[in-house]
Amino acid sequence: MTPITIDDAIQIARQHHQAGRPAEAVRIYREILARHPDHAEAYNNLGIALVTTGQLDEVIDSFRNAVRRKPDYAEAHSNLGNALKDKGQLNEAIASYRQAIRLNPGLAMAHSNLGNALTDAGQLDEAIAACRQAIRIQPDLIEAHNNLGNVLKDTGQIEEAVTSFREALRLRPDLANVHSNLIHTLHFHPGYDARMIYEENRRWNRQHADPLKKFIQPHTDNRDPERQLRIGYVSPDFRAHPIGRFLLSLLAAHDPDHFAIFCYSDVRSPDRFTELLRRHASQWRDTFGLTDERLAQLIRQDQIDILVDLTMHMANNRMLLFARKPAPVQATYLAYCSTTGLDTIEYRLTDPYLDPPGTTNDAFYSEKSIRLTETYWCYPLDDQSPPVVPPPALTAGQVTFGCLNNFCKVSPDALEVWAQLLRATPKSRLVLHAHPGGHRRRVGDFLESRGIDPGRLDFVDRVPMSEYFTEYQQIDIALDSFPYSGGTTTCDAIWMGLPVVTLAGQKAVGRGGVSILANIGASELIANTPQQYVQIATGLASDLPRLAELRRTLRARMQASPLMDAPRFARTIEAAYRQMWRNWCAGQGNPVLQGPVE
Repeated sequence: MTPITIDDAIQIARQHHQAGRPAEAVRIYREILARHPDHAEAYNNLGIALVTTGQLDEVIDSFRNAVRRKPDYAEAHSNLGNALKDKGQLNEAIASYRQAIRLNPGLAMAHSNLGNALTDAGQLDEAIAACRQAIRIQPDLIEAHNNLGNVLKDTGQIEEAVTSFREALRLRPDLANVHSNLIHTLHFHPGYDARMIYEENRRWNRQHADPLKKFIQPHTDNRDPERQLRIGYVSPDFRAHPIGRFLLSLLAAHDPDHFAIFCYSDVRSPDRFTELLRRHASQWRDTFGLTDERLAQLIRQDQIDILVDLTMHMANNRMLLFARKPAPVQATYLAYCSTTGLDTIEYRLTDPYLDPPGTTNDAFYSEKSIRLTETYWCYPLDDQSPPVVPPPALTAGQVTFGCLNNFCKVSPDALEVWAQLLRATPKSRLVLHAHPGGHRRRVGDFLESRGIDPGRLDFVDRVPMSEYFTEYQQIDIALDSFPYSGGTTTCDAIWMGLPVVTLAGQKAVGRGGVSILANIGASELIANTPQQYVQIATGLASDLPRLAELRRTLRARMQASPLMDAPRFARTIEAAYRQMWRNWCAGQGNPVLQGPVE
């Protein structure tokens, strides 16, 4: 019998990996390396197979061993960059990608990966250039079109981002993550209404989720409607992230006698907030790297009654897990208050301000809306935040407006209104949050075209949390973005004593400011038209005593409001969970059995 060659063994291992058997591939690669410890390709392929296990340190070691044995191995340098990026070591990842490109300038994937890492590093112009170079080299490289879409979104070029995602989907319609990126980005686009977004979500469901219905198994949970419930939360953002920050108060206030809390954490790089959240979970599962199938099995083993998605179609979501329906009841909460489009998620949490009862938006959610009594958010007390200081306008002789929302929310419509506001308040200034890059120049050029000196414009870059709060001390009046309003930043601004002027939108994602301001008793800051928005902001700017009084009292008003009453908020959420569970016990609320919702 002819002995098997190394090349044959590597080919067999690849086949196992491609067939969804990475553990078997890992075993074969380790056997090869035991006999041939200097085989660079085997180390590289071992690293690729180990990626699915989530063992990042081993992955990095494998790729380092590959490039150590073959320093000119461009693909291995690029793969090492991917692993370092996943580990949160951005500078090292960027260096690895650049080395891969030096070795092989025509390696399109290395250019695309470099663009992805540069996006995370806030070097957005360079990221766009790297992604475009990848596409020039290989026009059908789907990853490059997807990465380009992500960075274009971050620079506020929403129409161009949508075009990039659609091109990637034209090349590969079956890529669920790219389709998710498109769906999330549509929420920032003023040209897409609730119906259009709903229809795209339903396309996602038909394309990616429907084929997985064959894997759904019957649920045999004890149908006692009043027993202790096992609640599972799934997220990649149990960290210093808006999701992690808002979830902290809820987890800390859950009633452990009636609700056991399981957290399924896809966090790649845990931080201080990860540990704070972990303390409040009955069970904590580190799930980064697990396949959707394996995670579904784990959730079934844990006998979760209600599984809660916290990501929807944002990055690193688990929509394909929820499509497998590992829990009898599934709900979505906290991500961006819209719809997932999935038949297998029965409920979405909202509140009466985000989704006023009787509005037409309910027709454009595939889930049943459960309106929490008062508020969608529970804001945590942050011990890193500085004290409130008087408005800077009292001593500066000029009013400073500011919007520290993610720059992708800075729409042309918002800029047009802000230009009107700057014209109406001579000498005033505008502060925006944006990474360095050409998008800053575009804002300056836009204002200049409207007769506003771009010298009145300042930018804040990404800073640590403590410095971020300090930035609010330099601003007098916060301006909410639209058509996608702020949530975390609105709460942060109020916490620092700033009045926030918001424009009530038509979709729930455009009504975050409405909900937050209504809950602290500041509805007079809510505008229903752009003209009213300007009037409210100019009125504040011309009344410094009122600004000073708001600065002095808003934090206390927030502390006394439902926004910071964690026990009250937790009881409201738990009542919603209990009702969901009672519905299931009574044989209600299973869209998989009822058929798709259209």
